[in-house]
Amino acid sequence: MSPSRCIVAVRRRARCAEALTAEPFDGYSLGGLWVGEPAAESHALVAADTALLPADKPRYLMGVGTPLDLLEAVAHGVDMFDCVLPTRNARKGTVLTSRGKIVVKNAAYAKDNRPLDPDCDCYACRRFSRAYIRHLFATGEILGMRLASLHAVAFMVRTMRQAREAIILGRYDAFHREFRERYTSGEGVMPATRETA
Repeated sequence: MSPSRCIVAVRRRARCAEALTAEPFDGYSLGGLWVGEPAAESHALVAADTALLPADKPRYLMGVGTPLDLLEAVAHGVDMFDCVLPTRNARKGTVLTSRGKIVVKNAAYAKDNRPLDPDCDCYACRRFSRAYIRHLFATGEILGMRLASLHAVAFMVRTMRQAREAIILGRYDAFHREFRERYTSGEGVMPATRETA
């Protein structure tokens, strides 16, 4: 989106917010974002939108699902989200973890005995290895998709619970920074070597 189009979008969204806040709604949703424009522009529009909406009413961002995008939106005052991305990707073998995403169906994980996410205590991570879940995907066994999806939901719920706790404790900025550093570190994401298998 060009700068001039972004300015037009901000103005239109501001007019919409003004009309909506004049009505006695219980909450507000934000949409039309993350449909091709760079993430930085979407975050700027979310920040502009939430600044115009009442802070004492829920603000819901539709269709946004990466952990980093969610936490950035929380920093701008968004309260609720929905998105198919975590489970849709999990069903195809791409799993979100606290250290980034892994494509567990890749052959490189065939002998990786670590859990999907060592920081997770979901059923899939407590009981099954990356190698086993990779085997399920390789053989077309639906259990692979189910375990990956179960982990995806547990991961997202845990992340948002941690965000809420950080807000309550007055340390959201630190939590957000720490999460981003850990998530983008890639530590433990790469397939196992002989030493870790």
